[in-house]
Amino acid sequence: MPLRRLLRASVPTARLEAVAEEVVHRYGGSSATFEKLEADNWLSVPLVVDDRWFVKVIADQHTLLHGVLTAGRNLGARSSGREGFFEHFSTPVEMADHELEATRAMRELGVDAPEPLAAFDHDDLGVVVLEYLPSFRTLDELSAEEISALAPTLFGHLSRMHGADLAHGDLRAENVLVAPDRDGEVGEAGDPGDPDEETLYFIDAARVQAIEDARAYDLACALASLSPHVGADAAVDAALERYPTTALGAAAEFLDFVNLRPDHDFEAAAVREAIERAA
Repeated sequence: MPLRRLLRASVPTARLEAVAEEVVHRYGGSSATFEKLEADNWLSVPLVVDDRWFVKVIADQHTLLHGVLTAGRNLGARSSGREGFFEHFSTPVEMADHELEATRAMRELGVDAPEPLAAFDHDDLGVVVLEYLPSFRTLDELSAEEISALAPTLFGHLSRMHGADLAHGDLRAENVLVAPDRDGEVGEAGDPGDPDEETLYFIDAARVQAIEDARAYDLACALASLSPHVGADAAVDAALERYPTTALGAAAEFLDFVNLRPDHDFEAAAVREAIERAA
């Protein structure tokens, strides 16, 4: 059985039911019914409760796995002569609190993210409650033309975070969602949302402090996510609309490190060559 399936199965249904009941008790929903989502997520069990809330349930084994992954990523960074910048959390509720605050920080900067509602402990489980987006596509479900059109927004979001000394820390295709605008809501530019348009959302931010290396790592992850769909040159050109060539040069030093991750599949050499041509 794959590890991520084992991790999901390790939170018994009865405990998930109790979490759903607690969410409904807190927010006044009509039913504690929930659906467990088959999302590509190693570090929580994702639920939709009452068709109204997106809930992430974090158990001790997710905290343990997060610690293993964090140690490995920091070791990889240090082996490249870089300071480790991934933070570990000792309890499920610490992980939940951190994700809630990271999401709030993004939204305060004008970066689109699902509305964060609460993080709390329930029976030694960490619980994060977020706005539910009922209809969305991940970045890797879009056409090349759609990705090209949205690439400036993606780098705009990153640039805004980096300008405020924050970094995403876990940018990958599964953590970039595109969903219809919600009618009547105000978008990033202050205009009412158009349900016929779409918004690009960031999720699962790690909110590491954006030291120079963390910013470069974010950029390398963005290029790794975009280049398989639009090509290395187009991905680099989109990044150059927001970042100088020196920033992309720093990102190039992280490409091989990013390429070791199982959730990135791209041609690091092609991206590096595109950066060198741009420089």
